[in-house]
Amino acid sequence: MKTDDPRAFLRTLYDAAVQRALPLHNTAPFLPPPPKGRTVVIGAGKAGGAMAQAVDALWPAGAPLSGLVVTRYDHVPPAYKARPGRIEVVEASHPVPDEAGRRAAARIAELAQGLTADDLVLCLISGGGSALLSLPAPGLTLEDKQAINRALLKSGAAIDEMNCVRKHLSAIKGGRLATRCAPARVVTLLISDVPGDAPEVIASGPTVPDPTTCADALAILKRYAIDLPAAAREGLESGAFESPKPGDPRFAGHQVHMIATPQQSLEAAAAVARAAGVEAHILSDEMEGESREVGKVQAALARAVARRGAPFAMPCVILSGGETTVTVKSKGGRGGRATEFLLGCAIALQGEPGVHVLAADTDGIDGIEDNAGAIVAPDTLARAAARGLKAAECLDRNDAYTFFSELGDLVVPGPTFTNVNDFRALLIV
Repeated sequence: MKTDDPRAFLRTLYDAAVQRALPLHNTAPFLPPPPKGRTVVIGAGKAGGAMAQAVDALWPAGAPLSGLVVTRYDHVPPAYKARPGRIEVVEASHPVPDEAGRRAAARIAELAQGLTADDLVLCLISGGGSALLSLPAPGLTLEDKQAINRALLKSGAAIDEMNCVRKHLSAIKGGRLATRCAPARVVTLLISDVPGDAPEVIASGPTVPDPTTCADALAILKRYAIDLPAAAREGLESGAFESPKPGDPRFAGHQVHMIATPQQSLEAAAAVARAAGVEAHILSDEMEGESREVGKVQAALARAVARRGAPFAMPCVILSGGETTVTVKSKGGRGGRATEFLLGCAIALQGEPGVHVLAADTDGIDGIEDNAGAIVAPDTLARAAARGLKAAECLDRNDAYTFFSELGDLVVPGPTFTNVNDFRALLIV
């Protein structure tokens, strides 16, 4: 692998990051021995199908195993879909929940009932579980949850803010799923897609205590001017929708294991770069903020390296992860966090020689499109101008997907069956 083909080099780094986060590579060390009683597997997330596949493959053949996991449409590994194992996997909608997700959440809640102290619950949680595990709080409808979810997604709210609201409007998230399992032992296996790897934020923490409050949720909804149906407002204002808190005895003896994180994936990509003779610098796995603005900031750093050899010497690659946001201001535009970051970055770089950038979501899907992300090169803006594409106009209408699609620069791996969120790599040669 050489940097004389920057696109191939960057794609190799992305593939290494994804590979590090695949459940089959990470699950075995965290599986407990089979219990005296039953082992019930429940869970949700974009990596849910692959996590179920891994547990099924690693669990002793003669030990009882059953359960249900929900994942995003088209996110079941083909081999497991063709030959289903002992754990049922169903599919539902993300990022806006649908009826299939509501039914799956109701079934998972039922599976958690009636267990004994001899039973074990393995809960498989990954990013995307908030939408996929959608069981509205009493008095709310799925339509209520869908409307609030859409508003949150367009608002520019950070993931911890969105999940605070989701937890308090749910009958299953914010620790409530674990409390249903009592007195069974609960072991949660997590793949993190959130800055800081906080278990209570990942998929809105269905099996861990929730430190946030109804008052916090109301403050977030007010901050982003999001309307609430009367039943939701009443439940939050009265405290009826409060979640179980740290110290609740129902969580005693439960275990939580982080089996894959964004930092681990960044380190895997960095190792591949260094093996190729390119120094790698990891900025952070916790970057947040408006995608286009983060793109501008990282472009400024890349220019400094390209022009002055500082703060890093060339050749090098600058890596980062986290979860940026997009405040949607225009109807009809297409694109997600990765492409919006890249378009902001490309405009700020203005064709800087020697700078190549890849940004992509590690689940293989940028928002709701068919791409994971895209690639920026020194000639990106020139090629766009030759096609009559105006980068600033595309950015103004949140239409970064169209911009990179017209240039043939989308990265389209398809679903990867894992999710450690944003991956960004700036190569300066």
